Amino acid sequence: MAILTVTLNPAIDLETTTPELLPGEKLRCREPLRDPGGGGINVARAIIQLGGAATALVAASGAEATALVEMLAGCGVSVECLPAPGAVRQNLSVIEEGTGHQFRFIFPGPAWNPGDQVTVSQAITNRAGPGDWLVLSGSLPPGFSADALAALVRRLSGQGVEVMADTSGAALKALAEGKTGLAVLRMDAAEAEALAGRALPMAADSAALATALVEQGAARVVIIARGAEGSVLASAEGRWFAPAADVEVVSRTGAGDSFVAGAVLALARGLPLPEVLSHGCAAASAAVTTPATRLCEAVTMQALLPSSAARAI
Repeated sequence: MAILTVTLNPAIDLETTTPELLPGEKLRCREPLRDPGGGGINVARAIIQLGGAATALVAASGAEATALVEMLAGCGVSVECLPAPGAVRQNLSVIEEGTGHQFRFIFPGPAWNPGDQVTVSQAITNRAGPGDWLVLSGSLPPGFSADALAALVRRLSGQGVEVMADTSGAALKALAEGKTGLAVLRMDAAEAEALAGRALPMAADSAALATALVEQGAARVVIIARGAEGSVLASAEGRWFAPAADVEVVSRTGAGDSFVAGAVLALARGLPLPEVLSHGCAAASAAVTTPATRLCEAVTMQALLPSSAARAI
């Protein structure tokens, strides 16, 4: 049994600083930091940091793919490249030194046509086997349809792969309504409210929606994150709430990906669902204590586990 993560829209993230952002001026920046980016990539990195093993399946080609693989190898992540229709995108983050404000410029990535979608879907289904855990995380690239994603999950589930999805927008809606055989579907509070078409002010409201989604066949397990409050999890076995740990927040970057890493690692190890939820919340809490893209650290996560103990709701 293996843990695989899939990133269909990877990126190389550049971060730099400049004294002041002024329109029309040449802005002198410091040498940028370069990090691998994309939901599945971050989940794989976090799993490694938590002491697990994962292989990142990354849709990438060309010179940028080589650079991405080298960066991930430096993080201890095993990488396999999937066929992709174009170069890996780059994103830019600029911090204004005078104010500390961060300005993030996110680019779309190469466009996919139906043939590209068929090719990469076949490559993923060929790679994953029965009993493997496969995490689909992050945004879909331009042109990649939500229906194609749902069809991919249906094929994977049909061959015995345990699929965990953490996505948004049309992709989330297609998976929630598609009865694809998903093992786990995760979303944040805003995504859950958009899906429900109503506000979910209390944890019990999120838990009720999660339960309804399980009963409708969206997934065997549905998780809804409620930010600094914590997360809820529902399955046919019951529903639980786990609080986020009370920690000093350094950066919220990577908290969601760290949650997924902690949760899927617990699932792969056969832990009960309340503990799966607690591990996810503790990993997310650990992530916010680290700067920028460092994600969660195993020692911190273990220390925070008691603070994220799950209870029935």
